[in-house]
Amino acid sequence: MKAPRDEIGNALLALKEKGYPLVVIDSDLASSTRTDQFQAVWPDDFFEMGIAEGSAMSFATGQALEGAIPFYVNFAMFVTGTAWTQLRQACYARANIKLVGSHPGMDDGPDGASHHALEDLALTRALPGITILTPADAQEVYDAFEQAVKIPGPVYIRVAREPMPVRDKSRVPRVSDIAAIEDSGNDFAILFEGTVLEQATAGYQALLDSGKKGKLIHVATLKPFNHTAFLALTADCPLVATIENHTINGGLGGQVAETLAESGQPKRLIRLGTRDTFSESGNSRALKQKYGISGEALCSAIQRYL
Repeated sequence: MKAPRDEIGNALLALKEKGYPLVVIDSDLASSTRTDQFQAVWPDDFFEMGIAEGSAMSFATGQALEGAIPFYVNFAMFVTGTAWTQLRQACYARANIKLVGSHPGMDDGPDGASHHALEDLALTRALPGITILTPADAQEVYDAFEQAVKIPGPVYIRVAREPMPVRDKSRVPRVSDIAAIEDSGNDFAILFEGTVLEQATAGYQALLDSGKKGKLIHVATLKPFNHTAFLALTADCPLVATIENHTINGGLGGQVAETLAESGQPKRLIRLGTRDTFSESGNSRALKQKYGISGEALCSAIQRYL
């Protein structure tokens, strides 16, 4: 078990050492997001903007226009929500900025609903021209960052705070788009964004233990969404379920619902996430359990329809 956010600093350092013209921007959370590791080695390319997220986003856009590749790293709630107007302007300008949202969904547990980013995927997915990446485990963070620097224009990378398993990459290589990381049959298909790898895997295993067979699909790039690959992966599955550390509206569940509706495929769709509610303060794992973002809830929901 390893927390993906613990690799943020290492990934930034590795890219800088490769020669990418990185600068890193912080809003008074460097120790929490691990960008202090970058600051210690490259202090002249690290900019502490304080708790002024809109200004930090505008500064990142300016750095991009000057030829740097700025990584603005902050809690997901602030980098997408607090600075949304400035982010919209950056997308309008097609600025080459890279945003990293740590502590997404309920991952900032004890800080409560004000810090829980249950809308960040919806807020970013609505913006034209932005790419959204959701790496699943600590090993995938660096690869997602390098993928991001090779994409011209704005990129949002969602990075989990909680420790989670590291997948065996000798069995299934890192997913950069959308792919089945487990495939035992066609009774069902589970799609997950990276920050719920643990919950999705637990639900999938419980279904296998009950005699069901299906697919576990990682959506590592939520936008642009690979409609063709999704429809091919789920073609023979009568039941599709999504699970996300996010509201069911506008994120992964919304994207899958839109794609299925437009395709005309007659499938049952189950969406797990929060439902038109704010969360609360508490242990993040317990909160996810309470709001139905768990392996148990996923297995039960699918079993009801099989």
